[in-house]
Amino acid sequence: MVQQEGPGWRLARDPSRGTYPVLIGGEGWAIELTESEWRDLGNLVSDLERQHRELVDQLMEQEAIELELERGVWWGCLSGDRHSWALTVLLSPLQNRGAEGHWPAPAAAAMVAAMRTLLDTMA
Repeated sequence: MVQQEGPGWRLARDPSRGTYPVLIGGEGWAIELTESEWRDLGNLVSDLERQHRELVDQLMEQEAIELELERGVWWGCLSGDRHSWALTVLLSPLQNRGAEGHWPAPAAAAMVAAMRTLLDTMA
């Protein structure tokens, strides 16, 4: 079992839990995910963060940015500026369930780093 958490975020993966082995959460909310949902979310978040990194040098000091993407069953939005950003994700209700999660800055960056680490260890 892998479990990580910090102020305003948490991430856990326990393959023995069957259908929903991954748990993501924020301040006052959490959802269990299937492996497929987890991988789609990881791809979405990685792409959003990469796009932000590629654009950050083009942003003026106080300029705001909002990036949106869809991957699989997920929609995500990274919003902030060159220094910090928040992350919102929506799980489409394709299988009779849906969810919405939000991590404000700086919890969003910490959560994305933890997600990337977990995804890298699974590869």
